[in-house]
Amino acid sequence: MTQPSGDTHDYWRGERADRLAVIIDAAPFFLAAKQAMLQAQHSILLLGWDFDARVKLEPLEKTIEGPNRIGPFLNFLSKRNQDLEIKILKWDVGAVSSIARGETPFFMFQWMFGNRVKLRLDHAHPPLAAHHTKLIVIDDCIAFCGGIDMTMGRWDTPEHADDEPGRKTVLGKALPPWHDATTCLTGPAASALGDLARMRWRLATGENLERPVPAAEIWPQSLTPQFERVNVKVARTWAAYEDTPQVSEIEKATIKIIRQARSSLYIESQYFASRLIAGEIAKRLQEPDGPEIVVINPETASGWLEEKTMDSARVILRELVSKADRHDRFRLLYPVNAQGTSIYVHAKIMIADDTVLKIGSSNLNNRSMGFDSECDLIIDGVSECERTAIRSIKARLLAEHLGRTEEDVQAHLDQSDSIIRALSAMSREGRGLHEVPQRELGDVDRQLASTKMTDPERPPSFVDAVKSVFTRAKPSLSS
Repeated sequence: MTQPSGDTHDYWRGERADRLAVIIDAAPFFLAAKQAMLQAQHSILLLGWDFDARVKLEPLEKTIEGPNRIGPFLNFLSKRNQDLEIKILKWDVGAVSSIARGETPFFMFQWMFGNRVKLRLDHAHPPLAAHHTKLIVIDDCIAFCGGIDMTMGRWDTPEHADDEPGRKTVLGKALPPWHDATTCLTGPAASALGDLARMRWRLATGENLERPVPAAEIWPQSLTPQFERVNVKVARTWAAYEDTPQVSEIEKATIKIIRQARSSLYIESQYFASRLIAGEIAKRLQEPDGPEIVVINPETASGWLEEKTMDSARVILRELVSKADRHDRFRLLYPVNAQGTSIYVHAKIMIADDTVLKIGSSNLNNRSMGFDSECDLIIDGVSECERTAIRSIKARLLAEHLGRTEEDVQAHLDQSDSIIRALSAMSREGRGLHEVPQRELGDVDRQLASTKMTDPERPPSFVDAVKSVFTRAKPSLSS
């Protein structure tokens, strides 16, 4: 595949993945990552919004060698293999919040001044921006790329049960259900992600990292790949900062997918707050023969500030989309478990017509389109085998949300030419998908939702961001 450059393209590089698996939820991800890191020979690069050294990789039962908590496990790997270098790049503001949440600074300080395991903080971004990419690259031959951070509250199983014994804080407090997704891939595409990780490391630290010596292929024994020898596009968001130009490939890729969808768009996202993306969706809903669009969100955002800003933005954009939805082809839903408890959706997935799959770290919010650092992978299903795999991934996601088997879900989807009618036919008491309630907003909520401080589209000056708090904005379908 070609290798575009510049901000006019909808992806950075296109490479072949020899094997690729989509991993749903963090329990299988944590296990697979541990299995893969145990096979590392030369290099482990970990980039994330957050890493918590206290988190257990196998909280229910330790089944493979090495310490169970992330911090001791990485130290164990470095001592066992003198040729192994481990480097961690973590968002600088996230590091401060980690200590505030009670994470011991022992590993953080040890790694910041250590030689074998090195921790650096990514501050190479504009004020208010975040290093949001979640990436693990091992020996440049295998990589994990998606939406899951190795931090507190992410681990969960597909059941998302209320009484899940492994979903607790280090002090034993129960945590809420959490739905997430990532990928594991090998081959040249994994090597490209290694290049991306080194680019980000150099930007954040000024240090150039050499490519590791070629190593034997690694694959976690617990994973079954859905794709083999598939072409993968890597798309990024990087905010303009000092000498680094603006990169908005994910925004362009997302718009392209929405515009080209024919029959259906299935989306999972932590937010529905991007003015630009909502406008694109509204345009498709106005068409007489446009696609059905199903968006899976959390019921509410996490924390007071996000509820006031991100949830309020969702209300406003949903009003706009609903006005355009003259053919009743839009649904905004949230999942609940068998006990009726809301499941927090953190996955970032877009599937169009069972032919295009986009998965990564970006949400449907303004920050992900042009302000935070993000990385998404895109697969265009060229062969029938690839399209079958994408169709299976969508059925598997819906099966988890609906408490049904993948085969049952696929049968309903095959029998109907409408994903909305299929979802309605599979609706039942207990575990399932519910309409996100639309609430009334007061003037203060609408003003907070329109501020650029919490969810900016592009790097503003800090003064401009503060001024935006006091400026009312009325979004439109074209905004």
